[in-house]
Amino acid sequence: MTSASVTLMAPVATSRPGALRGRLIEFLLVGGATLVLFPLAWILRRSVGLDTSELALGFLTFHAASVINDPHFAVTYLLFYKDVRSRALGRVFAPTQRMRYVVAGFLVPLALLAWAVVALATGSARTMGFMIQLMFFLVGWHYVKQGFGVLTVLSARRGFRFSPLERRVVLGHCFAAWAYAWASPADPGRELEEKGVVYTSLAHPPALEPVTQVIFGLSALALVWTLAHRWRRERRLPPIAPLAGFLITVWLWTVYSSLDRLMMYLIPALHSVQYLYFVWLLRRNEAREAEGPPSFGRPTGVRLAFLAASAVGLGWVVFRGAPALLDGALVMSASDGEATSGLGETPYLAAIYVFVNIHHYFMDHVIWRRENPDTGYLLHTGEREAASGGGRQMAVEG
Repeated sequence: MTSASVTLMAPVATSRPGALRGRLIEFLLVGGATLVLFPLAWILRRSVGLDTSELALGFLTFHAASVINDPHFAVTYLLFYKDVRSRALGRVFAPTQRMRYVVAGFLVPLALLAWAVVALATGSARTMGFMIQLMFFLVGWHYVKQGFGVLTVLSARRGFRFSPLERRVVLGHCFAAWAYAWASPADPGRELEEKGVVYTSLAHPPALEPVTQVIFGLSALALVWTLAHRWRRERRLPPIAPLAGFLITVWLWTVYSSLDRLMMYLIPALHSVQYLYFVWLLRRNEAREAEGPPSFGRPTGVRLAFLAASAVGLGWVVFRGAPALLDGALVMSASDGEATSGLGETPYLAAIYVFVNIHHYFMDHVIWRRENPDTGYLLHTGEREAASGGGRQMAVEG
């Protein structure tokens, strides 16, 4: 993408009420809705009781996943494997980024597939359990890195940029949060169940929780000091929506996600909405540029509608259709309705679910990096042009 092509995307003037409305919507989409849902969850629990409210929210989120959570996984595949030949073998990416692409796009799924096949072929809940635990170990990394992207990208869109030291402090807080969230609560090794698979978790050393808690607290102090120093020096802080989205992602979705039992049903959907907002920003700006000369591509609305329909359809196939078909044909029919192994009655659902989650984390780590030229579309026109000297691409890295 050349600087000449960037100039074709002229900024659109907006009225102040329209701009404020857009900022409010963005705030809600990147995490701010969490602050609204917490009191609503409390009211629901007080009104009908915990059991009834859990049943209602569980039913709602299960079916809403078809249009929120599942498409958020599916769209990653649509973004990642776009122009796969030129990305893996051509010169679209620099050598380091191309290596990341090959590893995440081919080696990681092959390793995960072999892992799942061994677990399914041997009926080993222990083997599948290790894979499930890897998923839960990496999900904290995935969440906090996405929160980091919310802060840095949306701040850059408002003209606020972090220095290298500030970025390291923010990332340090992210990784400390990931460590503390994984280590808490202390786990002596429990029997757990996920998608029908019953397994025993790996024990955490008792000292791990307090140690990571102290590190997390120190990283929070470092973050506050860094922001205060920026305020004293420039009388500026990051914009409220990016900062709130970051703190909500790290504190309420990752570290203290169990603060409210009802909110635990909603956090994956909120995370998915946050993710889809960035997909929308990227593909909207890309489609707008393609509308003009020299390509004169399809209208932006048509492109986005096609992407959304493709993500919903692929998500249904991956998480609903394919697992139901495989478990019904290879497990339930062979046992007349009884499980045939230690993996429960839906082993293929468990295997596919874990495979896609882990692969999603690795693909995201490639897609949303500054080394990917497409991430330049996340910035406004003027900001992209001003940054074209080498720091043009600002990544979500989540």
